[in-house]
Amino acid sequence: MVTGIFGENCAGKSTLADELARRTGAEIVSGRDYLRMARSETEAERIFRAKLADPGASVIYVVSDFDQLALLPDGARRIYVRADLETIKERFKARMRGVLPPPVAAMLEKKHGMFEGERADLVFDGANGDPAAFCDGLERL
Repeated sequence: MVTGIFGENCAGKSTLADELARRTGAEIVSGRDYLRMARSETEAERIFRAKLADPGASVIYVVSDFDQLALLPDGARRIYVRADLETIKERFKARMRGVLPPPVAAMLEKKHGMFEGERADLVFDGANGDPAAFCDGLERL
């Protein structure tokens, strides 16, 4: 199964992906990591699309750029991870050793909500949700 986990930077996508991968053994591919599959971007994208189209594929694709959603094949499970802006800023600040420069804060503010309204099969609260409990629910589906 192919699962697309998408949302803004620092919303909690990787934490959820790690828990899901731990339970399923699925491979995690984040953002543009698929570019390592070949020397040219075109060839890497072709190989990655073929991998995602394989009926036996067990891949979790973690997406934080809107244009990467187009790589998800029809039938992929789509999980939107959302978090409030203050949580995202605090997490980003922690990644940047405690300092959130004003231009970075402005970029986060501008991008906040960019996935709202995008088709999702499930929504995970990356600020307050429990990844283990969420994955328990997925197993029951």
